[in-house]
Amino acid sequence: MAALILFAAPNAVAQTPGGAARDFPAKRITIVVPFAPAGAGDLFARTVAQHLQKAWGREVIVENRSGAGGGIGLGYAAKAPADGYNLALGNLGTLAINPSLYKKLPYDPVKSFDPVSLVGGTPLILVTHPSLPVKSVKELIVFGKNRPGELNYASAGTGGPTHLAMEIIKSKAGLNIVHIPYRGNQAAITAVISGEAHMMVTTILTPLPHMKTGRLRGIAVTTSRRQPAVPDIPTMAEAGLPGIDVSGWYGILATAGTPPEIIAKLNAEIVRMIRLREVTDPFLKQGLEIFSSTPKEFADKINTETVKWGKVVRDTNATVN
Repeated sequence: MAALILFAAPNAVAQTPGGAARDFPAKRITIVVPFAPAGAGDLFARTVAQHLQKAWGREVIVENRSGAGGGIGLGYAAKAPADGYNLALGNLGTLAINPSLYKKLPYDPVKSFDPVSLVGGTPLILVTHPSLPVKSVKELIVFGKNRPGELNYASAGTGGPTHLAMEIIKSKAGLNIVHIPYRGNQAAITAVISGEAHMMVTTILTPLPHMKTGRLRGIAVTTSRRQPAVPDIPTMAEAGLPGIDVSGWYGILATAGTPPEIIAKLNAEIVRMIRLREVTDPFLKQGLEIFSSTPKEFADKINTETVKWGKVVRDTNATVN
């Protein structure tokens, strides 16, 4: 009997509910961000990192690994140990658009990761260079239809949310506007500010300071409701183009196979963070949304958005070499 008891004890301990999470975290946590620093995704990740570090007293670092539409960073994160110490930031592009856009990815959005929680969103806005003689969506439609193929728009890259959102607008409005992809959002917005490109759809965070100085003109937001950071800018529906509700989103992922009790502990702390006004208020002022979810809600979001944006990719014939 003694031998049987000694043999069974380790398994009993390993299966104790919450056992894996009891001492978590015991060392440094890393959050891989598959984008360059200073963007909205980087801001979300660093906010989560700062909060977890403060709450748990363990170092939490953000590691930026950009390139290939987020493929380099998430490909790297997918190979990390499934222990809760290796997290990643995923978004609309990397988790829902890339599967239809790329023939081969170094990660599987569903099989490579366990969703932890959504953390926020990026409402989008259509902005134009002030030299373009339009101040509303209706004026843009009239102006553009009289000049098919003469106007252009910038994007952060082919197949990304800023490209596909503008393609949706073009399709709804019946416009022929030429797409000019740039290497990243900052290069694209710089092109519009300089007048090299006529317009673009982008996150509110990026053009907001330039709208305040008059170097860019906000035309309409792509969400179903107005945004607190730009309360005077109408929605597409209010501006005369109904049926458009497009917004980016971001969430924290763990390597697939991470113990469920550790996922639950991470989720609970992120949910607590989102309830803090000192966390949410600065995001809202910058034109960002911040919210949380259960792991299942995040997983469901990935699935439904993959279907939705897969159709958009097919309809627009977007491809990446």
